[in-house]
Amino acid sequence: MIKYIQNKQIRLITSTTTQFIRTTYLDKLTSKNRLVGLIGQRGVGKTTLLLQYLKLNFTPIEYLYFSADDVYIINSSLYDIADEFVRLGGKVLVIDEIHKYQNWANEIKTIYDSFPDLLIRFSGSSMLNILNEKFDLSRRCVTTYVKPLNFKEYLALAHNIELPSLSFDEIIVNHNTISSNLALANPTLYKSFLQYLQIGFYPFFIEDEVEYKNKLFNACDKIINEDIPSLNKIDYIHLSIFKKFIAKLIYAKVPFKVNIAELCREFQISHPTMATYLEILEATKLIHPIKKYSKNISKKPEKLLFGNTNLLYTYADEFGVDVEIGTVRETFFASCFESIFYSDIGDFVVGEKIFEIGGRNKKFTQIKDKENSYLVIDTDYTMEKNKIPLWLFGLMEDLR
Repeated sequence: MIKYIQNKQIRLITSTTTQFIRTTYLDKLTSKNRLVGLIGQRGVGKTTLLLQYLKLNFTPIEYLYFSADDVYIINSSLYDIADEFVRLGGKVLVIDEIHKYQNWANEIKTIYDSFPDLLIRFSGSSMLNILNEKFDLSRRCVTTYVKPLNFKEYLALAHNIELPSLSFDEIIVNHNTISSNLALANPTLYKSFLQYLQIGFYPFFIEDEVEYKNKLFNACDKIINEDIPSLNKIDYIHLSIFKKFIAKLIYAKVPFKVNIAELCREFQISHPTMATYLEILEATKLIHPIKKYSKNISKKPEKLLFGNTNLLYTYADEFGVDVEIGTVRETFFASCFESIFYSDIGDFVVGEKIFEIGGRNKKFTQIKDKENSYLVIDTDYTMEKNKIPLWLFGLMEDLR
């Protein structure tokens, strides 16, 4: 078994490039923690990160890499593989797609406790399973969520353009100078941003831009048909509810306003079940629930957006629906923040600041005379105070 795995991993490591590296995540893998897991949506690049980690830090005889969905692995014992590997002097065990292996958490826990000198790294595309199982490993495992590419990373990977990371405060204070300098130095930057909104969040574009949306749709379909029911809380007959729910978001065209009672009647499910289904969809990162800003924040989301604009465009294509550019802009802006709220004044509140989102001709009418208020507009650069180009938020430094 070890020989089979080693022969296969040689081919994978050899073909792995280290020209573009997401250092934030690589640093997590190279930490001194013995057990580190990468979780995230299908297609965000977790496998590449694991292979880069091995290629840059170890010799082939020191590591063992395999995917848990390999036909030769599924019926084997992870513990037995680890035991044989350690006896041969192995130092690092890396298991990809670990959610494909039944009872994986208990096996990893046993390996961790049995081989104190062994480093263990794993990944899982099924976020739901990983998050559900990780509690058995909570004292042992450091788990990191791998996000889709931000605009800065997309430019580096797709166009070999290196732009600086910016803090939120830098954007707020210096948006005119920064946006004009970067846009004038990179004439195709805004055009690249428009492309990124459609096919830039996932590195599928490296292989084939034409089939990008088909690949992303298939990945999303697996989340609904495989990942969600694997929690064992969902009947397969209820999977249609998740698909119908996504269809409602698409056909709404504008950000979907949540009415729990109405949804319960339409789908013929109870209020607690509907709340659970919304939580599951949020955990998959397919949707981004946003609550309304107030002194007493409600538990119920005010509106729902897709997790990012690529998901919006992909599902719109699948359902044959035209995309509203205003929804695209709001979806992108919201995807840049972990903590964001809808607002009666303007569109969003981040921290204590109010943001109104719009096209290049958008005026300050709705936020006139409001302190700490800004227009975020879809343009290449601005020289007007408190008008910020939308794409600039795609350069924000990651606060992971």
